[in-house]
Amino acid sequence: MSDIPYKIYLEEKEMPSAWYNVRADMKNKPAPLINPATLKPMGFEELRGVFCDELVKQELDDVTPYFEIPDEIRSFYRMYRPSPLVRAYCLEKELDTPAKIYYKFEGNNTSGSHKLNSAIAQAYYAKKQGLKGVTTETGAGQWGTALSMACAYLGLDCKVYMVKVSYEQKPFRREVMRTYGAAVTPSPSDTTNIGRKILADFPGTTGSLGCAISEAVEAATSTEGYRYVLGSVLSQVLLHQSVIGLECKAAMDKYGIKPDMIIGCAGGGSNLGGLISPFMGEKLRGEADYQFIAVEPASCPSLTRGKFAYDFCDTGNVCPMAKMYTLGSRFIPSPNHAGGLRYHGMSGVVSQLYHDGYLEARAVEQTSVFEAATRFARIEGILPAPESSHAIKVAIDEALKCKETGEEKTILFGLTGTGYFDMVAYEQYNNGTMTDYIPSDEDLQIGFSQIPEVK
Repeated sequence: MSDIPYKIYLEEKEMPSAWYNVRADMKNKPAPLINPATLKPMGFEELRGVFCDELVKQELDDVTPYFEIPDEIRSFYRMYRPSPLVRAYCLEKELDTPAKIYYKFEGNNTSGSHKLNSAIAQAYYAKKQGLKGVTTETGAGQWGTALSMACAYLGLDCKVYMVKVSYEQKPFRREVMRTYGAAVTPSPSDTTNIGRKILADFPGTTGSLGCAISEAVEAATSTEGYRYVLGSVLSQVLLHQSVIGLECKAAMDKYGIKPDMIIGCAGGGSNLGGLISPFMGEKLRGEADYQFIAVEPASCPSLTRGKFAYDFCDTGNVCPMAKMYTLGSRFIPSPNHAGGLRYHGMSGVVSQLYHDGYLEARAVEQTSVFEAATRFARIEGILPAPESSHAIKVAIDEALKCKETGEEKTILFGLTGTGYFDMVAYEQYNNGTMTDYIPSDEDLQIGFSQIPEVK
């Protein structure tokens, strides 16, 4: 194995030509999106008023294993894909572990994260449909940055509703979006009916992804020639993000590497789902076995402490309802929460796989996350996004366990992006002012009480 390079780059011809749909291999399919008024599954005609037609087809299809990637999207991907698979030799040495640690680095593009993989796909289908523009929400700003870049490339208008606390904490991420031509509004805002209602109900709120989604959907459905696009959670997004796992698996197969465990941060599920998809497919088909670990923040613990139920995907209750692990659509993370991964629910695909026991979940506190991020930056030379650093934290924990037991496990984790626009959070950590917050059962019950009863 000594001939394995420090960074494994696939050739352009080895870049995936099709996205992989893990739902096709799932025995228990994710529950369908339902109409909150009728509580009936939503079909093409109902969903196309919110989403682009082709994306609705992808969302509803849980039997087709592969979707061909259009040439125009593959051409865009060539600007930054295939992305490198890196052996963390320096980290292994620092930890004095027999474990082999690899990470798939998705920060080597202007948007700084994996989000661009789906942003260009969704923008492409909107353009192909002849739409004027799209609306969306963004939390930490990675998705909004990626979508604004994709829309600029294709000549689409882009309206972004950014969670207010992030809008204020991350002005440079905001300005990148504006540089690409996007209109960026802090959410909740007074520009929509739902935003005004949320401000009235929660004076002084710092916002949430659920709030921003509600505003973006209202803006899209009330403006002719626009559709709403989402950066995570939906099955279509996990489909596009499967390029991460497909490239990763191709690179590992090329050198005869098989990971024992695969670790990803989990907010809405896009990066985790994309990373694990082809490996999970093998596990579902009985061809191989892996340990999958989803890592989420202790202050927003949808998998580890949430309820598996139908819930609204947004705070304003205007979106379809999804069956997922949820903290309740009215849940708003603590204002001290700086590490991203702020969504109240989890992808239906990831939720179903977790519910069926195919993956495990861990919740970690943000000071330990930033400790791991700082350690990684000093050793490996990349300043990681706070979201990615949740995976780094658990990867280090597992590598240290190998040191104790002497096991030579191979660990793979997703490094979803860089943290250069997250310096306010790093400043808080470096100044010693960052604190941890773990919601009490009573805190979570407030959100749970708002989850509707769906039989």
